Amino acid sequence: MYGNSGTGLSKFSLHNQKILITGASSGIGRSCAVEASAQGAHCILVARNKAELEKTASLCKTKADIHVADLTKEEEIKKLAATVPQLNGMVNCAGIISPRPINFLKKKNLEEVFTINYFAAALLSGELLAAKKMEPGASFVFISSISSQHPYFGAAAYASSKAALESFSKTLALEIAPKKMRSNILLPGMVRTRMLEETKEAVGEENFKHYEKNYPLGFGEVEDVANAVCFLLSNESRWITGSELKMDGGLMLSGIK
Repeated sequence: MYGNSGTGLSKFSLHNQKILITGASSGIGRSCAVEASAQGAHCILVARNKAELEKTASLCKTKADIHVADLTKEEEIKKLAATVPQLNGMVNCAGIISPRPINFLKKKNLEEVFTINYFAAALLSGELLAAKKMEPGASFVFISSISSQHPYFGAAAYASSKAALESFSKTLALEIAPKKMRSNILLPGMVRTRMLEETKEAVGEENFKHYEKNYPLGFGEVEDVANAVCFLLSNESRWITGSELKMDGGLMLSGIK
């Protein structure tokens, strides 16, 4: 079940905070919206699928606005940055995997993955800052992947794009620190989303079962990531910036076999 029991003021409150969330039409993005709204946030939901955005908005506990936008197009990124209200936070969840062995990798495959996983996040962040839409003390949160540091078969494009995003987040943290703004990034392991099913299809049933055994706490749920996102958006994390938080259910403790 999405959400917490209420929107009362408590630790990690996002009461009256305006939070932009990309990739809010499903998976981790949808869960981030629901959990943030449960903490009192006013969410601005961004994705390409209007129907799914409306579904996310219906699950939110507080007011949620939807913006249908294709973040692979720079003109739509500029339009979005110009039309959203003043923001207290941005959560970048938009992403694709598109697994492919390196010997089948083409330039168009790299461009497809990097355009949404890296370029969209970087360009939108820059446009929001240029338009002065981020309030002092605002928090940027990006979703990377444990595969950026511990890749798997077929993850060349995906893992590389996430590694680039991690470097971007650190640089952003340095540049916005004078305004008391922050930037942090989460590195989840396998989380039960549609992307997990795509990975299963790519690596095969036998390899997938073998990989699952390496997670002492099992695969993650979308709420596990969303809860960490809400913490990084909240004032309780005000002294944390430029950080990478691994969320892997103990994968690295057990070692990848």
